[in-house]
Amino acid sequence: MKLTVGKLLADRRDFLELFPLLDGVGYDKELNNSQIHRPGLALAGYTDRFAHKRTQVFGQTEISYLNSLDDVQLDDCFSRFFSFEMPLMIITKGLLPPAKFLEYARKNQTAVLQTNLSTLEFITRVSAYLHNIFAPQTTIHGSLIDVYGVGLLYTGKSGIGKSECALDLVERGHRLVADDVVKITKKAPEVIVGQPDEKLGHHMEVRGIGIIDIEKLFGIRAIRVQKRIEVEVRLERWEEGKEYDRLGIDDNRTSILGVEIPYVVIPVSPGKNITVISEVISMNHMLKVYGENTAQRFIRKLSDDIARRNTTLNYLEADME
Repeated sequence: MKLTVGKLLADRRDFLELFPLLDGVGYDKELNNSQIHRPGLALAGYTDRFAHKRTQVFGQTEISYLNSLDDVQLDDCFSRFFSFEMPLMIITKGLLPPAKFLEYARKNQTAVLQTNLSTLEFITRVSAYLHNIFAPQTTIHGSLIDVYGVGLLYTGKSGIGKSECALDLVERGHRLVADDVVKITKKAPEVIVGQPDEKLGHHMEVRGIGIIDIEKLFGIRAIRVQKRIEVEVRLERWEEGKEYDRLGIDDNRTSILGVEIPYVVIPVSPGKNITVISEVISMNHMLKVYGENTAQRFIRKLSDDIARRNTTLNYLEADME
């Protein structure tokens, strides 16, 4: 996603409490990553590892150091420092830099913004915004439903019944996140979050009826703006003779944006209640999250029973009483 300094200022001026110190200067420069850098070492002269392509944040330490320099030292510092192309510089705590700092910034067309926030608070806020902008994203054809607090992502061929299943779940009190197009964002190393497409919103296409608005039909409680995706439910047509998992021992997993999540394959046939099965999938997943795996516990119990029976038989085999 393209993010310029001007767009950052327009979108988050109030949230980040930003004020331009050089109005209109450097607004067209692009921010290309979500990383923040404090350039203390670069100001002091060590630039071998200067991450100049990141957003530069100046706190009280950096400004105090600059205010301690005389004009000759400032010229030497800034001629070296501003030889690097930087996208944006932000000064926290409402501090003002030396006048020469703004002169060099204007000459190099580098934006300088000021915020009244503390350095830590500002970095926390701007990092959350930038990470959301630059987080890896993809779109998947499917439906995302919040079922008992678990995000179930329904996938399958067109016409398999994803939307009808989602509609039935909403009617039973569960919440729709997205239908047809699910926008997926990687929020953390092990977390992916689904959202509806901006244009589609919480509309749904039902064959034979057309486009319906879930929020208008079922109320605000029937929708969610976003939800963590925890299980993929693959719907496919029933095939005679094909083997399907009947014990649930194997932990099948798939990867979306590098994040692994479990998936289950549900064969669809006339009369099969996919809605109830979906609720069971959700509750069974929560049991696994809390450390209870029913299938594995059943196999262990069965193995223990067989071992106990064999031990008893071996003991009684030569007993003539």
